Amino acid sequence: MIRHIVLGAIVISQAVSSPAAGAGAKTGNAWPMPTWQEGKPQQVGMDPAMLAKARDYALTGDGSGCITRHGRLVMRWGDWKRRYDLKSSTKAIGVTAVGLALQDSKIESLHEPAKKHHPSIGVPPESNAETGWLDKITLFYLATQTAGFDKPGGYTKLMFKPGTKWSYSDGGPNWLAECVTLVYGKDLQELMFERVFGPIGIKRSDLRWRNNAYRPHEINGVKRREFGSGIHANVNAMARIGYLYLRRGRWQGKQIIPSWFVDMARIVPKEIRGLPVVKRESYFNASDHYGLLWWNNADGTMKNVPRDTYWSWGLYDSLIVVIPSLDIVAARAGKSLNKARNSDYGAIEPFIEPIALSVTNRSGRAVAPYPPSPVIKGIKWAPAETITRKAKGSDNWPITWADDDNLYTAYGDGWGFEPRTEKKLSLGIAKVIGSPPNFKGVNIRTDTGERIGQGAKGAKASGMLCVDGVLYMLVRNVGNSQIAWSDDHGKTWKWCDWKFTESFGYPTFLNFGKNYDGARDDFVYVYSHDSDSAYEPADRFVLARVPKDKIRERGGYEFFKGLDSAGKPIWTKDIRDRGAVFVNPGRCYRSGISFNPGLRRYLWCQTLYEDDDMRFKGGLGIFDAPQPWGPWTSTCYAEPWDVGPGETSSFPTKWISTDGKTCYLLFSGDDCFCVREAKLF
Repeated sequence: MIRHIVLGAIVISQAVSSPAAGAGAKTGNAWPMPTWQEGKPQQVGMDPAMLAKARDYALTGDGSGCITRHGRLVMRWGDWKRRYDLKSSTKAIGVTAVGLALQDSKIESLHEPAKKHHPSIGVPPESNAETGWLDKITLFYLATQTAGFDKPGGYTKLMFKPGTKWSYSDGGPNWLAECVTLVYGKDLQELMFERVFGPIGIKRSDLRWRNNAYRPHEINGVKRREFGSGIHANVNAMARIGYLYLRRGRWQGKQIIPSWFVDMARIVPKEIRGLPVVKRESYFNASDHYGLLWWNNADGTMKNVPRDTYWSWGLYDSLIVVIPSLDIVAARAGKSLNKARNSDYGAIEPFIEPIALSVTNRSGRAVAPYPPSPVIKGIKWAPAETITRKAKGSDNWPITWADDDNLYTAYGDGWGFEPRTEKKLSLGIAKVIGSPPNFKGVNIRTDTGERIGQGAKGAKASGMLCVDGVLYMLVRNVGNSQIAWSDDHGKTWKWCDWKFTESFGYPTFLNFGKNYDGARDDFVYVYSHDSDSAYEPADRFVLARVPKDKIRERGGYEFFKGLDSAGKPIWTKDIRDRGAVFVNPGRCYRSGISFNPGLRRYLWCQTLYEDDDMRFKGGLGIFDAPQPWGPWTSTCYAEPWDVGPGETSSFPTKWISTDGKTCYLLFSGDDCFCVREAKLF
């Protein structure tokens, strides 16, 4: 779909492709039951010549394959019914059983010790027990190739302390398969046909799971399967599994596996990114683009492929490729494309890249991670020359509407409004009186709130909120973030004696109306990209909530895990089990979010991370949703925006019209307090 964003008298067309979560509104969600609906590439916006290029490359290794978009089969080749030995693609298919176990509460958390479910895990060999590491192995480590087991699929030694390195292994995933077998007391092949394969239309003639080739065929009287390898399937079955993941675990209205599990599987967990890689000569920087037994492009290794692309990958280059932002699934099996038999993306890029580039309405890199908004069709921005810029040399500007009818904000690495402070501050407080175009900024001097220190060395505000006449400020760069509060409108501040030390490196508050008027409930919501640092991008945003009378208490916070099968939010006290509230691999960075009561939509303004100096050049994304946790849709996705978006932006709720259609974007472009009118239509 082409999304129009009006800039003054100029209309800029941008590609906003419909991803998995929202394609149904556009296409009616075609389901391959009992067979795939077929369509021509042109009917789903794809270039047949580019698809032929992908097919022809795949056929250099013979075999079979298919490509789908919007749930319609647009190309296939080879023997549709032939089953292939998928080798390590079994890992990505098998881990689906872990999602089932989480949904059934057979497993409460991936961070549980594996020994809880498999008391003899890691033994044999007996030498593993002598390391003292077996108790430290979690299900998460087994699912991310960080448990430490050597490569072979049998009983192998532990090479390092769990969680400290990344090492490709069949043995680790095979222990994970045994954990799931034991919690169900059932053959995984039978479990999967009953709960997953059968419901999505896979027949036993399409897929079989061979007996364990490396360990005894039974465990506790139950057949023992492998995750490391063992599944033989045709490309029809492979594509159906990919389509289940594309639809975030949902099939014809039924949640087969949790949507939040799919979101975990398809990105790089924060704890894994950048770990040292064992046998780097074969696996390169795998820890930068590996999820829960699925590979991905989160680090942008494939430059012309969307970062949200992920895939299974087995020996002989069996592939199940999922591209959510383009609503594509592709599958391929046959002989090897990668003659070196390593994890060099260069061997599979000639297959995946032309599929991505085949989308004919894609405009450069501007592929939004979520489908177009059903409520806001576009934004008409006031001409760039009408932007108001004040407080030159100062940035950040989180903002809230207080009980005294003023806006309160904070600036960083600057001197604030005129008259400027005599000393450059890392964190300074200000209030804003009035509304555009006639507003005035006033610095508030405070010994207890101000901080000094340039860049990452100085504490800076990332969120502001007023509740019951008290100002709350989220402060970053303090390892990781901290809360301060003021009951005298910013003149004096007190600081909590605790910090968020895991994730929440750039937290910001969800703002409602004056003094938190119009809030949806008695909770306060806090969003952050999933990073310990305000200066590093992430693959996802995370969300916390706290009763509004317990903002100062760490024990009051709980974290968004995902949605249940009825679409209701799941909350957890364990920050390790936090899930994604928004996914955009490698692009999640700094943001501001507010509620638009006229439209009954939450508006989330995001700076799209790039290596450019975003004060002067960069992308801007604005997303909307009916609830604080989504489902998110795209209102604006501009790469680049016509002016520098700065590193932060938001719509101050005081400056939103009653009908919700006129707003003013506050952003920190050019290191200023910048205000630009926006007409939503």
